[in-house]
Parts: sequence; C-alpha cells; structure tokens
Amino acid sequence: MLSTKYEPNDTENKWYAQWLEHKCFASVPDHRTPYTVVIPPPNVTGVLHMGHMLNNTIQDVLVRRARMKGFNACWVPGTDHASIATEAKVVQLLATQGIAKKDISREAFLQHAFEWKQKYGDIILSQLQKIGISADWDRTRFTMEPKLSQAVTKVFVDLYQKNHIYKGVRMINWDPQGKTALSDEEVIFTEEQSKLYYVKYQISQAENEYIVVATARPETIMGDVAICVHPDDPRYQHLVGKTCIVPLINREIPIIADEYITMDFGTGCLKVTPAHDINDYNLGLKHKLAVIDTLNDDGTMSKAAQIYVGEDRFVVRKKIAKELQTNGLIEKIEDYQNKVGRSERTNAVVEPRLSLQWFLKMEALAKPALDAVMNDEIRLHPAKFKNTYKHWLENVRDWCISRQLWWGQQIPAYYLPNGEIIVAETKEIALGIANQNADPKYTEQDLTQDPDVVDTWFSSWLWPISVFDGFGQAAPNEPLKADGAELNYYYPTQDLVTAPEILFFWVARMVIAGYEYTGKKPFENVYLTGIVRDKLGRKMSKSLGNSPDPLELIQKYGADGVRLGMLICSPAGNDLPFDQSYCEQGRNFANKLWNAFRLVKNWQIIDGESPQNNIAIAYMRNRMAQVIAQTEADYAQYRLSEALMNVYKLIWDDYCANYLEMIKPAYEQPIDRATYQATIDIFEQLLKILHPFMPFITEELWQNTNERKNGEFLMLEPYPKTESYDKNLIDETNQVLELISSIRNLRAQKQISPKEALNLQIDAEENGVFDRFSGIISKLAHISEFTLGAQVPSGYTKFMVNTYECYLDLGNKIDVAAEKERLQKEIEYQKGFLESVERKLSNEKFVGNAPDSVLQNERNKQADAQHKIKALEIALQNLL
Repeated sequence: MLSTKYEPNDTENKWYAQWLEHKCFASVPDHRTPYTVVIPPPNVTGVLHMGHMLNNTIQDVLVRRARMKGFNACWVPGTDHASIATEAKVVQLLATQGIAKKDISREAFLQHAFEWKQKYGDIILSQLQKIGISADWDRTRFTMEPKLSQAVTKVFVDLYQKNHIYKGVRMINWDPQGKTALSDEEVIFTEEQSKLYYVKYQISQAENEYIVVATARPETIMGDVAICVHPDDPRYQHLVGKTCIVPLINREIPIIADEYITMDFGTGCLKVTPAHDINDYNLGLKHKLAVIDTLNDDGTMSKAAQIYVGEDRFVVRKKIAKELQTNGLIEKIEDYQNKVGRSERTNAVVEPRLSLQWFLKMEALAKPALDAVMNDEIRLHPAKFKNTYKHWLENVRDWCISRQLWWGQQIPAYYLPNGEIIVAETKEIALGIANQNADPKYTEQDLTQDPDVVDTWFSSWLWPISVFDGFGQAAPNEPLKADGAELNYYYPTQDLVTAPEILFFWVARMVIAGYEYTGKKPFENVYLTGIVRDKLGRKMSKSLGNSPDPLELIQKYGADGVRLGMLICSPAGNDLPFDQSYCEQGRNFANKLWNAFRLVKNWQIIDGESPQNNIAIAYMRNRMAQVIAQTEADYAQYRLSEALMNVYKLIWDDYCANYLEMIKPAYEQPIDRATYQATIDIFEQLLKILHPFMPFITEELWQNTNERKNGEFLMLEPYPKTESYDKNLIDETNQVLELISSIRNLRAQKQISPKEALNLQIDAEENGVFDRFSGIISKLAHISEFTLGAQVPSGYTKFMVNTYECYLDLGNKIDVAAEKERLQKEIEYQKGFLESVERKLSNEKFVGNAPDSVLQNERNKQADAQHKIKALEIALQNLL
C-alpha cells in the first residue's frame, strides 16, 4: 500500500542500496556494444558542489539511458590526486601537529599524504552516490595508485626517448604559495585595481636630469638591468647609449633602444627586469643583458635585491613606494586597472621566473588532436567551442610539466655524479644504462632521482586509457603502445561531460594522448556544461557564500527533485541561472507523479471495456510516441534540458491533467479493466522515459505497478522504442482540449460553478472531430446538451476555437449589463496600456539605445495588448 505522501530520503537510500547489492552498475566485456563514460575525476581534496551536481547528473542521465537501450554501460569513477591542493592540505595538517615539511623526509611526507587521502580522499565519491549516479564502483581508480603511476612513468620515458621532452631554463609561472612551477593554463588572469607609479631614474653625470618610467611593480626595481625606449621616439633619442641610476640601490644601467617599445603607453620608457617578466626576458636575450632574480621561491626578497631582504613582495611594494616618495623619486601615482595572473590552485599572485624545468614539446603532438575536432571526428556540444579549441591548439606552447612538490609521480630522471641525466622507468634500469654507457662501477647510491613530480594533468591526460590498464602490457624499453583486452573493448569511450574551462587543460590533452598511444580518439562526443550561477549572475562559489550545499538541497527536496531542478534550466554550454525554486518544482513534480499513481491504484476495477475511453487511450499512446521521437532528437543533439521539459509536459499536462481526466470514473464508480490496464501500461512506459532523469521515484513507482521479482529493477528494463504516431489524432485531441479549456475559462470569468451543466453548440459538420469526442467534451466541460450545426442559437455567448464558431448557453446566469460595463472598462484599460507601449516604440531615441531584449519585451507587450483588446471586443459584441 502506497503512503499518502512521497518520502524521497527513505526511498533513495533503499533503492541505491539494492542497486549496489545486485551489482546493477557493474560492467564486464561481453557480446553487447559498449557505452563507456569516464568521470572527470574530482580532486581528492574536494567536497560536492553545484558544478559536480550538474556534471554528474548529466552523466548519469546518459549512462542510465544507454543501459536501458541495451548497451553494456560502463561508467568509471575515480579521483585525481591534485598535487598542489593536496600537498597544501597535508602541509597544513602537519603544521597543526608541530611538524614542518622541511624537517621530514620525502618518504615520511608521502606516508602522511596517503594517510590523509585514505581518510578524506573518497568523501566526494560517497557524496556523489547521494545523487544516484550509476557508476561501476568496483572500477574506482585513483591517479596515484601504482598501476596508474606506472603508466605516467612509461609515457614520460617514451616521450623523452622520442625527443618530445626536454629540460631547460625558461621563463615560467611561479606560485610563491605552492612553491612550484605552473603551466600557462594554470594561471587565471583577472582585472584588478592597482597603482601605476611614475618613478624617476637619474641620468648618470646629470644631477637634475631624469628619465621617468611607469611601473605597477616597484618592488622589482632592484632587478632592473636597463631602460628601453623606442629608437624613433624624439623625446629620448639623445639618451640612447647613456646610463641612468637605479633608485635606492644606485646601480648604473644602460639606456637602450628597441622597436618593441610602445611610444604612447605610459611614458614610452620600459624598465627591463629579465628575471621577472617574459617580455623583458626576451628583450634581455636580444640585447645580452644580465639577469638579477630579486625574489625567493616564497615571494620574499632575495639577497640579490640588496634591500628589504626576506620581506614579502607586497609589503616591500608599499615600503619602496613610500621611500621613493620621501626621496623625491616619484613623479606621480595613478589608479590603474590591469590584468593580474593568479594561481588556479592557491589564488596566489603568480610571479614570472626563470627556472630549470621539464617541458613537453606540443606543436607536433597537437596536430592530430586539432584535426580530429575540426573535422568532427570528435564532436563538441555545443559546437561553438570549436573556435576556442582551435585557437588554443594553433597557438599551443611547450608544456611545463615539472612541479616542485612531493605529492605526485616523481620524474623518472636520474643524475650521475658527472651531471649526466638518464631517464628510465626504474632506478634499476637507469643503473644498467649507466653501467653500460658510462661506468660499470656505478652503484644505485651514485644515482640521484630528480626531486620534482609531474604536473597533475600529465597523469589525468591518460585517464581514458589508464583506467583500463592500457599501458600494463608494455615491456620496458619497447616502443610504447596502449593495449589490452579491456581497453580494446571499452575504448574509445562515447561521451565525456566536463566544463569548458578545462577544454584545453584536460580535454585537448586527452585527445593528444589518445592519438599518440592508441591511434584513436579517446571519445566520440564532448558535452560542455555551463557555469552554475546565482540570481545575480555570479558564479556560485564558497568564497562568495552564494552556493547552497547540494546535500542539504537533497535532504530538503530529494535527489530527484534537485536533479530535475538542475537539468530543467541547463542548456549545453550555456550558464545555468540556478534558483532553489527549480528544486521545489522538481519536488512538486515528484509529488504529482506519486499522487497520479495513487489515484489510479485506488480505483475499483470491473471486467469489460469502455469504448468512450478508447479514443483517450489512443491519444495518450500516440502523444507518448510523439514525445519519445522528440526526445530522441534532443538526446542526439545533447539537448537534455529540452528532452526533460518534453517528458515533464507529457506527464504533467498530457497524462495527469488531460488523459486521467478523460478516463477517470465518476465519484465512487469503478473503472473497466481494459482502461485500467492500458493506463498502467502507459504509466510504466512514462516511468521508463523519465527514469534517467529521476531514477529513485520512478523505481519506487515501477515496483508498485505490478508484482516484481527480487532483483528485477526498472533501471535494467528496455527503454521504449521510437514508433510511428498519428499526428492528426493528436492535433484533433488538442483542438478538443482547447475547446474544453475555453469553456472552463468562460465559467471562471462569469463565475459559473463547474458543477452547473451548460448547453453547447458548434458550427461544425456531423461526424467531425467534435462529434467523435462528444463524450469527452460533455464529461470534462460538463455539457448537458451538445449539438453540431450552422444555425446560430439565440442568446448564446459566442467564442472561437481555431476557425470554429462555438456558442455556449449562459442564459440568465450572468448580469448582462454588469458584464458589458466590465468588458468596456477592461477594453479602455488595455487601449491605454497599448498607447503607452506604442509611444515607447515610436520614440527613436529609446529604440536606438535599448537592448534587443528590452525592445522585444515591449513588442511582446504590444502584441499581447492587441490580442486582449480583440478578444474583449468579440466578447462584448456577443453580448449585444
């Protein structure tokens, strides 16, 4: 017996436990066609947020539908070790215990890190289960587990042997908080308010002559090695070849000329600081200038700075600005908005820094990945992101893949006492190479492994291959090629669901790795979700405090309600304007579904059938077939929001509001068995269509529509097939429903009780649409006498349904004089409103300056007022 109220929390826990117990999510290779999805592995430091909620709900919809359509659905879950973020967490934890990272060995630190991961690293996976995701949990992987780490090592060695990886001194992005290098893609640039300081550099041997340079970073002055001007700038041509004095430290530097300088920016002079700016570095190479690094790796001033040694760079900025002003060396200070690069992981302001790092050459590797997306071998949804992808890969730079951390895969490079580097999978292999090529007397103690680890993305770019142990077959020192029974069955995967901001970070790199090591694309389609935003259009984040806790939403609205709320306003690639009211809508829909089924189950049944109900049953079946065809087209284009809305309307409007009303027996009267069985059959089909979106309530209801065996689940049932449908029957039924709605609206307007029977005449031929639906019309509109004919009955109220003239006998049920007065007042009001709108639209200034959305809104108001006036005038005419 169904409870009177749907309790989502009890239902969700019950069915998820049973799905797990019966291994409903498990996949092993068999005769079926695989449908494979790999999860974008969340960081082990992560907890569930709204972006995860959206991303994983979309994946679950696709996976559940594929499973029901007969595919061998395999969804691989897992987590990413997140080098920078996790190491920071562990360092913080150790600090609370009075332990500093520098005081313990690498091995001891890694032991602490793995203990932390064991305790906290899988929290997000358990939270994801609350959403209902149907991932194969037995396949859960971790990017730093032994097999996946071994894959990273094999790939590093292989790329090095192919001359794609090299070590060199380059200007890189340095995170002073994480104390590690970053790739260009890990630097997020934001517009920030700064100060622009106009600093005076005294010309050597000229006591009162200065050259003025504008800078936003006065703390780097101590690293200046030249002042550069444009060779054609008449203001400074007489100074080229002379020298000037660096303020505060009194070091003499040359004044040089280069066409790189923009004459109309700032003062037209550039302070050249090669250690702290990539453009300055390139300029320094060209002019053979010295490099003075004035910063330590933690962002404090180094000994080379000479002053403020050991103090933080931003504290020094203020102190130097003040000291320069005191010494009369600041001409002026202006407010200045500039782009500041911040670390994606720590949010620290990034410093450009010369550093010896490992790099991966990208240009040649990127070409197959570019071609694959441009020729639609891999399809991006929406396709607008192809231009972004193209821009990135056409302008790709070498990838800095080394990080100055301990948590991660250690770079497999070993240094001999003479400085020679040997790259090999293990120390033992490296020693063998050293003994053979260098000195047979070397022992393992003579080899020192590079202390750095590889960039986290260097492990996750192998994810679609490594989760299937694709590199496990390769022998050391042989050309690396991914292989294996599971890989060959499940790869390429079908759909990747991820965020646009990691289109290059992760997606493009997975494509590169896929073609390099399998010769195949890693996935067929990439569905790019939008950003979850609040009512004000701000990205939801913990720092802003505008992001609800998804687990609290699930507790309040149920997982199905939140899933519907997320998806119903989430078109692919467009931002999601989230509001909790959408989750409330989802909960209300679940209750509607629950109550509809309770209504049907409470009917008394008698043997037989009702010919009058057959047309309603035929309509519902055809309408369902029409929506299934629509949703198939939506799925094919990854329009999941539209697919859900079509299913939503099918159930709420067509089934609950229309169909059940058509076939519902009179109060305390039974329903015939044929109609009841058809209604249950239709309901079961609706549950199957809805299941990928709302898995819990659909499973609960399906288990109650008929007796089920233990282990028999809706999620394993076949998805409804696409069938032909009778569009004419659907259109005719919709026309009848419009007639019924018009009659009900007239009743409401005239304040006539729905229980009071009325007479209806329609100007239509006998045996037409309305004749065949006469029983339904009489029942739902409460019509006592229904006739078809061309003769206009006297005293009836006229209204239109499409091209048909309809007449309703309201008799003396309304006060005609009062109704005329009401209609005339309403017409006057609408005409006044229309006049005000048309004044706006005739104002050239308003039309010329208003956004398109505002103009369209005004035009909509105009059309709406015109329509209302016409309808009111017809209603008034019918009373005369």
